Amino acid sequence: MTSKHFALFLELLSAAAQADVIAAVNWARVRGCTSERAPLRDNARLQQAAQHLANGESLQSSLTSAGYLAAQSSVIHLSGAVNDDQLANILVNHYCTSLADPKLTELGVQRRGRDVWMVFAAPVALPGPGEADFIARQILDLVNRARSSGRRCGGVAYPAVPPLTLNPVLSGAALTHSQSMARYDEFDHRGHDGSSPATRVQRAGYGSYVIVGENIAAGAMTPAEVTEGWLQSPAHCENIMDGRFAEIGIAYAVNTGSSELVYWTQDFAGPPRPRRVGHTASSQGTGGR
Repeated sequence: MTSKHFALFLELLSAAAQADVIAAVNWARVRGCTSERAPLRDNARLQQAAQHLANGESLQSSLTSAGYLAAQSSVIHLSGAVNDDQLANILVNHYCTSLADPKLTELGVQRRGRDVWMVFAAPVALPGPGEADFIARQILDLVNRARSSGRRCGGVAYPAVPPLTLNPVLSGAALTHSQSMARYDEFDHRGHDGSSPATRVQRAGYGSYVIVGENIAAGAMTPAEVTEGWLQSPAHCENIMDGRFAEIGIAYAVNTGSSELVYWTQDFAGPPRPRRVGHTASSQGTGGR
């Protein structure tokens, strides 16, 4: 057997061993743990992560090295399991709580002799650009629900106020800032070019206004998560409940190479006036975690 054929044989043997482990894991998850969960899907990037784990890297480092963005992850390392039946029994007897987690959907394994590394994860569900209008409408609905019933923001009780209207010009200003934060991995109301929220609203062409405000967030993955983060923060909640605001712009930007992945902006403004009569800037920020 040539060295090339021998390498291919080892590769096929390794693939077969991984398939056996995956079958054992899914038997334990679906039947042994009586969880009635869907089987875990084999994922090539998680297989790479398992290889990095076997080489001594941490879980987070392994996922990063494999290029896998995980919303949730865990690892099980077993040593001494001779066959797949033993492996399945160990998982059922000791790891059902982790194994039956419904949020985990994918799996990668690495087997080296009597050692097995198993990486379980759920991929990050990043909002896509084609969802922008739908997501903005979802956030608008959540914001207007809060405004319709009144709310306590920290120690201050705010009465019910009229709903906000989504304004495309304000959304353009919000998108510009979200894209800037994502591009430069910065989280600040002050833009990378030194701009303020009021400046960005003016540049977008909104026109004259009485008052302008801004909420920002980073790291939240869904409309519900980002809105709840704002409502739980007194300063951001105050912007949402401020009856002087009549219109809102909502946007987000994604950068998978940045630390927070998703950056969100809400720009608020009072109704446009025929001519400018002055404004008060109200701009608060939150991590939205």
